[in-house]
Amino acid sequence: MSSESSGTPVGIDVASVGRWLAERVAHAAPPFTYERIIGGHSNLTYRVTDRDRRRYVLRRPPVGHLLATAHNVIREHDVMRAVAGSGLPVPRMLGACDDEKVTGAPFYVMEYVEGVVVDSESDAEEFLPAPAARERAGQELIDALVTLHGIDVDRAGLGELSRRSGYLDRQLRRWAAQWKSAGLDDLEDMAVLHTWLVEHRPAETTSCLVHGDFRLGNALINRDGRLLAVLDWELCTLGEGLLDLAYFLRSWTAPDLRPGFSRPPGRQPGFADGDDLVRRYAERSGRSVADLDYWRAFTAWRSAAILAGVYRRYLDGQLGERPEDLESFRAEVVSRIQQGLDIARAIG
Repeated sequence: MSSESSGTPVGIDVASVGRWLAERVAHAAPPFTYERIIGGHSNLTYRVTDRDRRRYVLRRPPVGHLLATAHNVIREHDVMRAVAGSGLPVPRMLGACDDEKVTGAPFYVMEYVEGVVVDSESDAEEFLPAPAARERAGQELIDALVTLHGIDVDRAGLGELSRRSGYLDRQLRRWAAQWKSAGLDDLEDMAVLHTWLVEHRPAETTSCLVHGDFRLGNALINRDGRLLAVLDWELCTLGEGLLDLAYFLRSWTAPDLRPGFSRPPGRQPGFADGDDLVRRYAERSGRSVADLDYWRAFTAWRSAAILAGVYRRYLDGQLGERPEDLESFRAEVVSRIQQGLDIARAIG
């Protein structure tokens, strides 16, 4: 994960946000500097440094028009605050602002956790060269997933986070709407995969807390492979735990055509094998993984819809300057659709 510095970063009213930080965050001392943390393509994330070199992290939605239910950063803040103390490592929440007058959108501030993000092969070579650290990273992520899915949502105050039934149908509708808004209707195989997913829906199971974007690239880890914090809770809801496991496996083993994503962790030397991690999850959680392949097809479809939305937001200027490799995003959308269709055809 890299960063870029700017006196007036996109999405930040420096004077107004500075006043808010000084008034609402304990010990925060103006003036503040802001560095956009590059690596994600959804919410905008900044490293904030105060006069005394204390660091914080601020997150807000992209600029411009958004889907009604998308990018709810206050909800993300509330979820992380609720799961703190569960045994699942998350950053400490420091404050949230729902007054859009401050900087044009809601935002929240959390502690800065000193760790590394491994989101590419080069990251792994730099930060996790030791095989033992690589193996530990995979195991700790699976153990964190088991902890997450075992949280008592009522005791954590998250029982009303979403409805506890009809999760899959809602997901199919939500991401179909995202796909439609991206305007890539010429990619007709997406509709074929969606039809298969609708026709082969598995029986509903007891809902649990799911992260929705659980992968190595959304975690801060130590160089010995120890998990320090799970990040990016924007898609968290109550639903099917196998979605998290399936999505994690897709990110662990499926190649990504975009530059810097050529070889995923599970295909690099020293990282735990995907099948071994599935067995670890099943044994430690006590949950059935019988429908895992369906959810792997689903997550490929959902990932295509999400990346299509990112592609559209870059085209529309909502995420700042367009990356030079923007057209590779579209190629990767096609790749994810094909991954889903390959799984679907193997199931029959």
